[in-house]
Amino acid sequence: MILTENMLSLEQTLLSGQCFRVGCRDGLWTVRSGADENVRELNISQNDLRPIEEDPYWSNFFDLQTDYEAMKKYFSENWEVMRKACLYAPGIRILRQNSWEALACFVVSQNNNIKRIMGIVERLCLRFGKKNSDGVSGFPSAQTLADAPLDKLRDCGLGFRDAYIRNTATAVLDGNIDFDCLKSEDIEKARKMLTAVKGIGPKVADCALLFGCHRLDCFPMDVWMKRVMACYFDGCDGTIFGKNAGVAQQYLFHWGRTSGILGGEKEEK
Repeated sequence: MILTENMLSLEQTLLSGQCFRVGCRDGLWTVRSGADENVRELNISQNDLRPIEEDPYWSNFFDLQTDYEAMKKYFSENWEVMRKACLYAPGIRILRQNSWEALACFVVSQNNNIKRIMGIVERLCLRFGKKNSDGVSGFPSAQTLADAPLDKLRDCGLGFRDAYIRNTATAVLDGNIDFDCLKSEDIEKARKMLTAVKGIGPKVADCALLFGCHRLDCFPMDVWMKRVMACYFDGCDGTIFGKNAGVAQQYLFHWGRTSGILGGEKEEK
């Protein structure tokens, strides 16, 4: 398979609000994924995506085995608004991220913007994460963050989220959050497992399930999605899009947040 930009756009995917350990300079993208010394780093440009196709880890990370063309076709044929959203950013894919890293990052994301989330996550990695053999800092383990003093966490810019991060890490260690169960349980049971932890609300839970457990039936609702749904799908929820509602959500979210279709208001990419 030869990847085109419509099949995988690095910019559209990596800046669509689903991951936070990314950067771009002079057309070269850097992506980091994984906890502690198991962290991996990918340096890649849109002009040559072969490193993703040829490496099983990154091929899986970018979800190359899933047929997004079929999903876009289905969405576009059934909803004119979805056709516009898919055309706006056709190269978006749902990443298969490390489950713990994604959950913790979305706890950080509460009442925050993407640029600031990236800064906090990077500081957490530099101050608490272990390095791999190339000197790249991985995302801190649940054990490390559960043991971290609150003032040291706060120094990373977490603010009120410091206790939420520690609560979440402790819940993982205690088995109250089981990622294998989150990936296989009924979606409502999976949500309840997460929202039982102080600091994890419905939106964070759904983001963790969609982006960290690849639950494509999840449809996170933040302020941007509430506006999009109110404008174009009033009275409906994500179930109208079926088993791949989470993919539809990501096209709508990115379109609504960056295109200016919501009355000229938009967030910079």
